[in-house]
Amino acid sequence: MKKSKKIVSLLLAVGMSAGLVACGGTSNKPTDSANPEGGGSAASDYKVAMITDYGDITDQSFNQTTYEACKAFCDANGVTFNYYKPNGDNTAERVAMVDAAVADGYNVIVMPGYAFGGTVVEASQNYPDVKFVALDVAAGDILEAGVPLKGGEYDYNPDNWNVTDYYYSDNVYCAVYQEELCGYMAGYAAVQLGYTHLGFLGGMAVPAVMRYGYGFIQGADAAADKLGIGDQVTVEYVYGNQFNGDADITSYMDNWYQTLGVEVVFACGGGIYTSAAEAAAKVDGKVIGVDVDQAAIIDQYGEGMTVTSAMKGLAPTTQHILDEIVNNNNWSNYAGKIETLGLVSGDDPEANYVQLPMESTQWDDNFTQDDYKALVAGLYDGTITVSNDTSVEPADNAKVITVNAYGNIK
Repeated sequence: MKKSKKIVSLLLAVGMSAGLVACGGTSNKPTDSANPEGGGSAASDYKVAMITDYGDITDQSFNQTTYEACKAFCDANGVTFNYYKPNGDNTAERVAMVDAAVADGYNVIVMPGYAFGGTVVEASQNYPDVKFVALDVAAGDILEAGVPLKGGEYDYNPDNWNVTDYYYSDNVYCAVYQEELCGYMAGYAAVQLGYTHLGFLGGMAVPAVMRYGYGFIQGADAAADKLGIGDQVTVEYVYGNQFNGDADITSYMDNWYQTLGVEVVFACGGGIYTSAAEAAAKVDGKVIGVDVDQAAIIDQYGEGMTVTSAMKGLAPTTQHILDEIVNNNNWSNYAGKIETLGLVSGDDPEANYVQLPMESTQWDDNFTQDDYKALVAGLYDGTITVSNDTSVEPADNAKVITVNAYGNIK
C-alpha cells in the first residue's frame, strides 16, 4: 500500500458546487432562433430560451450541448426557441439576458452551469410565472449568491442552510450530477487500457471538479488493485485555478508530459483542456475529456489523442425536462427540486446521466465495451461504491497507488 507524502495544501472548502463550464469570449445578443410550423396546443403555450453562461454555443461543452438539445426538442415539437449570450461574465449580465428573453415572450428558460446560481436567486423572484431549468446549479451555488443579499455570511456548507429561503423555488428546477461516478469510470478505464502514469488537471477546486478528480483517483486505484500493479501507478494532481488554458498552464503540462513522463491527463474544467492538449501534442501524449464527448475537439490537436471522456447527461436532462413541461404538463413534479442525477440503468450505460462515450472511447482487449458494461452494472447495483466526500485530501481516495497533489498552479 503506497501513498505519496507530497501533498501540498488544497482548497478543499471552496464553496460553490460547480458544473464545469467552457471558457468563451463575450459578444452580443442572440443570432439564432427556431420557430417551425406545427405543434399541438400545449406546445403553443411555450417559448423556450437558453442563456449561455459566458461561453458560446460552439464551445464543445456545456453551452453547445444544451443549445443543441433545446433546439432539437423545439424543432421536433413546434416550439419557438432562441438563445441569448451575455455581454460579460457576471450575474448582472446573465440576469439582463433573462430580462431580454422574458420581454421577448419566452416563458421557459434553460441555464447551463454553476455560474447561474446568482441568476436563479434574482430571476426566480423577478419572474414567478417563468419556468427556469438550471443545469448543474446546486444548493451551494444558490446560497453563495443568496445569503449575502440577505445580509448573512455564507459558510460554504449548504447543509447548514435552508436554500429555499434564498430564492423563489416554485418556478425553478435544478439538476446536478454524480461526477465522481464518471470520473471513476475514466480512471478505471485509463489504467485498464495500460496507462500507469496519469494526471488530473482540474479547473478550480470547487466541489464538482473535485468529485471528478476524486472519482478518477478511486477508479485508477481500483483498476490497479485488480491488476496487481498498485506500486506501478501514479496520479499527478493539480488545479489550474481557472477554467481556461494559458501559456503558464501549458508550460506546467509540458513538465508533466516531458519531464515527469505523464502519459494521459484528465483535463477537467471547461477550456483548460487546451493546455493539456497543446502539451500532449508535443510528445504524442493522451488526454481525457470532460462533461461531453470531447474527442472531436481534442483530437484536433493530434489524431487519436482522446482516450475517453467523463460525460454528464446534459442533453437527455434538457430534453426530458422540456418534454415534461411542454408535452406532459408535469412541471409540478419538478418545481422546487434540486435533483442529483447519476445511474438509472445497470444494463444500458447510454441510458445513464453519467457515462463514457461508446463510440470514441479507445476500447481494446484489455478494456472492452463488455468490460465497461460490467463496471457500470457494479456501480449501479452497489457492488462498487465511490466516495463523493470532497473534505479529504486527494490521496485519501487511494489505497494502493501513489497520488502527488500540488494544490494550484496559479
